Formats: sequence, C-alpha cells, structure tokens
Amino acid sequence: MDSGWRYRVASVAGVVVLTAAAVAVVNNAAVQSIATTIPVLGRLPTDPPTGSEFTFELLVTIAVVVSVFFPLYKPRPRRILDAIALAQKRVLVAALVLATIGYFDYTYRLPRLTVVLVTPLLLVTLPAWFVWIRERPSPNGERTVVVGDDLEVIEEVASEVDETLLGYLCPTSVVTTTEQMEAIADGGIRSGGLERLGGLSRIEDILVEYDVDTVVLAFEHADRAEFFGALDACYEYGVHAKVHRDHADSVLTANDELATLVDVEIEPWDVQDYILKRAFDVVFATVGLLLLSPVIIVIAVAIKMDDGGSILYTQERTAVFGEAFNIYKFRSMSPDEESATPVADEENNRITDVGKVLRRTHLDETPQLWSILVGDMSVVGPRAVWTAEESLLEADTRSWRQRWFVKPGLTGLAQVNDIKSTNPSEKLRLDLKYIREQSFTFDLKLVIRQVWKVVGDVLTVVRTAISP
Repeated sequence: MDSGWRYRVASVAGVVVLTAAAVAVVNNAAVQSIATTIPVLGRLPTDPPTGSEFTFELLVTIAVVVSVFFPLYKPRPRRILDAIALAQKRVLVAALVLATIGYFDYTYRLPRLTVVLVTPLLLVTLPAWFVWIRERPSPNGERTVVVGDDLEVIEEVASEVDETLLGYLCPTSVVTTTEQMEAIADGGIRSGGLERLGGLSRIEDILVEYDVDTVVLAFEHADRAEFFGALDACYEYGVHAKVHRDHADSVLTANDELATLVDVEIEPWDVQDYILKRAFDVVFATVGLLLLSPVIIVIAVAIKMDDGGSILYTQERTAVFGEAFNIYKFRSMSPDEESATPVADEENNRITDVGKVLRRTHLDETPQLWSILVGDMSVVGPRAVWTAEESLLEADTRSWRQRWFVKPGLTGLAQVNDIKSTNPSEKLRLDLKYIREQSFTFDLKLVIRQVWKVVGDVLTVVRTAISP
C-alpha cells in the first residue's frame, strides 16, 4: 500500500486526462458521423459543440466523473477483478448523473450523444487505468497487524486471523512483569509467539513501514479513546479495519456478517450519500449565513450593548473519532469560570438577558454554520460535547464514546426531541439510533423538524414580546 500522495495524485490525474480525452474524441465530427450509422444512435442529433460550449461540456463531465470516483483514490491493494468492477460501477453512476444533467434546459445542455458515446469509452479506459496503477496485494496474502489494549484479547483475536500476521501493537502499561519489561528494552516481547511492534502511538509509522493492508482491533471495549484513535489511523491511511464480534458494538459493524472477525464500517455512508450530505452542508451553511447576516449584526450589537463583553464564545468540542475542534457560539452567559457539570437553563444564573432570548430562539447557535462550512461539523449528527464534559458523561453513561463514530451536527435526533446532556442515557440512545439509521433522507426529515421548531420558538418569543 502506498500511503503517500503519489497514488492519489496519479489516480485523480488519470481520471481527469482520460475523461477529457474521451470527451474530445466523441465530439469529433467524423466519430459522431460514424456513430450515427448505428440504427439506435441515428436518431440523436450530431452537433459537436465548439468554443465555450465545448469547455462547459468538458468541465462538467470531468467534475462529475472525478467526484464519483472518490472511493478509488484511496491507496488500497486491489486484485484485477476488484479494480475493474469498482471502476465500472463508478462509470455507470457517472453516466446516470450526466444523463440527468443533460435533461435540464439551460444554455449549454449536455448533448445526449456525448453521454452515450463517452460511457463505453470510460468503461474501458478508466478500469484499465486503475488496474495499471493499483497496488498489488502481497504475494503472501494480506499483511495484518493486531492493535489492542489487552494481551489476552490480542491472543484470542490473533488466533482467528487467517492472513499474514506481522505482529501486534499495545500500550506498554499492559505489560506488568519485570521479565516482560526487560524484554521490551531488548526490542520487543512476544504474546503467543507474536512479536510486539510497539505502542499505540506508533500505529501510523507501522502502517507505512510494514505496508499494512488490514488492522484487527483487539480492545476489550469498543468505546475506548484508543479504539477510535486506531480507527482514525485506518481511515486516514485507507486500511481495512476488522474487530472481534465479541468486542464490538453493532453500531460499528455490519449486522449480516457471520464470521468471528467482522469489518468495521469506517465510512458508514455510501459515497453518493456522502457527497449529497457534504453538498447539503455547504449549501445550508452558505445560505444560512447569507440570509441571517442582518440578524447576526443585530445580535452582535445587542450582546455588546448588554454587558460590553465579547460577542463570540469559543469552546473546544469533541469531533469525529475523538478529535477536537473549536466551536463558536454567540455568548449567552456572563464570562465567569465555567463548570463541566451539565446544568439546565432554568437553574443557570449566568445566562444574560440577551442570552435568554438567544437560547429560546436557538440563534446563539448561528456561528456554528461556519464550523459546518469548513467541515468540522455537519448539519445533522450527534451534538458536539465540550471535551471537559466528556469524562463526566462517560462516567454516567457507558459506551458514550460510540457517539464519536460520526461527525457532530447542529441538529440531530436528540436535539429535535429536546434531549440535553442533563439526560445523557436518553441522549446516547437517540444518538446511536441516528448512527444506525442515518441516511440523506433521514437527515432531511430532521432538518425540516428542526427548522419548524426554530420558527415556532421565534414566533413564540415575538408574540410574548409584543403582547401587553
């Protein structure tokens, strides 16, 4: 596996060049004349675009094909048949998208003949390209390492691995005896005949150094921070992740697998849903910031006039896979020392007069649209929790960290049901329910519910303010 950028650059560049070449070929007048001699294609008009029309057609086709091929840009070993099947599936998806675009009536509509002729060309050239540049699987089978935090679990999991097992990674703290510590100093210890390659902090180095194809997770509990750290490394390096069925939660794995070692769904979204979700996030955040810009100015002035303090409030929150990012909100409380213990709004005497209105109308959340726009958050997902608050919620609710499996959101199943961190068990139940059932359609339903709720709360505040 080439975990660097060479494979990614080569794969994207190949898609761009081959797609551009295919569009240029099929828009040749001679090629179109020959194509229309086929009875089925004879009914399609032959009018090769030129100038700006051709440029538009070329750029649209390249953008669609490059976007659809996103999953194949990861440096992952694939056999010839796998590479061909995956590439051809993506070509067909791209053809459907281009055909859909072609039916819209705008100035430079995509000619149907172009779509019909480009598709068979790409069905041959793009799979051939990915077969050519693919990483060849190791001749000895997949190269696998076990990563865990318990030697007994590591040994149990290692016995189930059929591929070439290179060794294992585990924290030094799990090795307790003097002899074991001395063995580590000499270069590593063995558990069940398996060599220890280092601690968990070395996982990224090991993935590159040993050309690893698969990581098998052997953590006693699937909600450990280290578990998600290993998942994050697998995600970044395009490595398959597996886990022992007895040491995983159903939210992490496919339910229909019968094997002892099952695949972890590092990317629970299908690529088309993922593209739709991200596109929706960008559009929603952009439109929201533009439409609310007058309201944002009024809120900023009101906060400043209320107590003269800062307008924005910044806090470190937990993101996907346990990473952290800074979230921004309109300040609704006095800037005193903050407690990590969740407190209901009714019991919080730090909330300012302006803050009470902002919280009732949810307008204090408006700056989070920026976090959505830059990709730290999504419109829909589990609510991002303050990193200092995480430990308290984990102590109160087991498996709390399983919420880390998806990107946090501005709204979600728990948010639309008014479930807050003061009720962590119910919040966790709804967040995990969302993770299991997530889809783009489900997201749209939650967004509609949240928007309806916000509009209702704003109208209630307005009616209360103007009533005698």
